Amino acid sequence: MSRILRSLAVLALALTLAAPVMAVQPDEVLDDPALEARARELSAELRCMVCQNESIDASNAPLARDIRILLRERLEAGDTNAEVLDYLVARYGEFVLLKPRFNASTLLLWLTAPLVLILGGIAAWVGVRRRRTATDAAPLSAAEEAELERVLSDDTRG
Repeated sequence: MSRILRSLAVLALALTLAAPVMAVQPDEVLDDPALEARARELSAELRCMVCQNESIDASNAPLARDIRILLRERLEAGDTNAEVLDYLVARYGEFVLLKPRFNASTLLLWLTAPLVLILGGIAAWVGVRRRRTATDAAPLSAAEEAELERVLSDDTRG
């Protein structure tokens, strides 16, 4: 029986850890479910300036809480999602976005990965072609074939 209980405890722990972590406090939640859904959608796109690799929705940092509250205030004031993001970018800079916008200042950021992938593919293709041409040997001459036959026939006798 204790084995079953232990298994259930491990399963419960695994399910708890697998659940998405949300740091939104009950006092932050908006009364309007539609606005709250928009707030959650937007906060998933915003970076915690303290944690840096977490969204503000998942961060317990005081600054993340302040941004979550500010975001909800802007939504209640009637701002569109784009206006809220523009306001936060103007206030905190482009770094506040987990997925930076595609513009002139982020061009290198967006193009580096595909460029490296393409260059790596070209390098691999060139390497394979060079190897293939380097391993292509000239055909044996008549004297070389005769010597090969002699060596192989000696091998089979011994």
